[in-house]
Amino acid sequence: MSTEISNKKIRVRFAPSPTGPLHIGGVRTALFNYLFAKQHGGDFILRIEDTDSARFVQGAEEYIIESLNWLGLKFDEGVGVGGKFAPYRQSERKDLYFKYAEQLVDSGNAYYAFDSNEELDNIRKHYEEQGKSFIYNHTVREKMKTSLAMSHDELRKRLNEERNWVIRFKIPAHEEITMKDIIRGEIKVNTDTLDDKVLFKATDMLPTYHLANVVDDKLMEISHVIRGEEWLPSLPLHVLLYRAFDWESPEFAHLSLLLKPDGKGKLSKRDGDRLGFPVFPLEWKNAEGEMSSGYRETGYFPEAVVNLLALLGWNPGTEQEIFNIDELIKNFSLERVIKSGAKFNPEKTRWFNQQYIRQKSNDELANLYQTILKSKGINADGDYVATVCGLVKERATFVSDFWNLSSYFFVSPESYDEKATKKYWTNETPQQLEKIIEIIDNEPFDKEKAEQTVHTWIVESGLKMGNVMNAFRICIVGAAMGANMFDIVSLIGKDETIKRIKKALNSFL
Repeated sequence: MSTEISNKKIRVRFAPSPTGPLHIGGVRTALFNYLFAKQHGGDFILRIEDTDSARFVQGAEEYIIESLNWLGLKFDEGVGVGGKFAPYRQSERKDLYFKYAEQLVDSGNAYYAFDSNEELDNIRKHYEEQGKSFIYNHTVREKMKTSLAMSHDELRKRLNEERNWVIRFKIPAHEEITMKDIIRGEIKVNTDTLDDKVLFKATDMLPTYHLANVVDDKLMEISHVIRGEEWLPSLPLHVLLYRAFDWESPEFAHLSLLLKPDGKGKLSKRDGDRLGFPVFPLEWKNAEGEMSSGYRETGYFPEAVVNLLALLGWNPGTEQEIFNIDELIKNFSLERVIKSGAKFNPEKTRWFNQQYIRQKSNDELANLYQTILKSKGINADGDYVATVCGLVKERATFVSDFWNLSSYFFVSPESYDEKATKKYWTNETPQQLEKIIEIIDNEPFDKEKAEQTVHTWIVESGLKMGNVMNAFRICIVGAAMGANMFDIVSLIGKDETIKRIKKALNSFL
């Protein structure tokens, strides 16, 4: 933990752009921000960075908010919640950015540039033909169409008459910048490798990400910027912007990427489509009508998704894998976030949901299962359904698995597994099943006594336990699978049990 943490109010932000559905890599970034803020009694803020109107996607902002709410990552300030630093949507803050861009020009840290896109493309091609790379920095900026190379009168005239100018940051020449990252340690960059990034565009009178991001983080009193490593190349510029404004810089932490299951490259929607797992928290339908699956609709519990994402890139330092949110808040630290990418494991993801199903109470699972049962026209007693859930949940990954695992508790089988029948059904089976009917037909029925009596009879008769019991199971379940046979009998009742055995005997005669 850095020493600065205890000396100032912790304020972090998750600042996505509404350009499409929220990737689980973005969800993990939001989660790490949330855990860090809550551990230190700080504030978690949602800011929507929507200044790129060309890439704006209708419904994406609502999707982001719904995703965070589903996962239980409640923000203290932000879009839809408000707060003293509102508005939290950058498009509603656009009128304040130009004065900061002008401030940088006035202090000599930025300048106006009037080069057209066509002119810049031609210059790049010219450099490429000579085997060079074009960098718009101190080597060329005074030779370009910039305010650095024109009189005050010419500049005023161009600003009044033209609407294609931009404001570029003036990267200092020949300087080595030393930056600190909580996860990656000390980072050094020579400014001669950096270009003079555009901060503001006259065409739409909007800032670029770099200016808006830094200004908003300052005005919203952000103490720590926790974001993905794709923003690491922007860190030198952001640090220089804070210096140019004479502002104290927040602390930075850049999270490693979520990688494909084979570890070769960043996890993408295409990987999920190819391998059959979600990469979005919620289902998403794009403008072309293409549907992408979501963790919620697939049947994952939100707490399982939070748990699995927390362990993708963070090492708790113990063998513990199952953490509730309070345990995550207590144990999380940025210092234990790994620098290398974290491979996404779809099977491990399913394993997490299995663990959470097993932790759920039978009553809670029964409430969820009732929806499935009612869709099949089955009205079952709540206590009965809860008991069934308790018998099958150890073998389930999702609540949607319950029907395949337990349908025989609600309906008699309409068919019998051919492979299992061929394996376990013999010429002696009908006689053996008649004996089982005789044993369980005793009044009153007692589960333990019936089970013991059947087993004793099988052993004393020199029969094969597997053959007899699996033939019995096929009659009741329809296959050689399911819960303990006498748990089943005690739930469906001896009358239904006898009815199913007789039905099966008639089917095989």
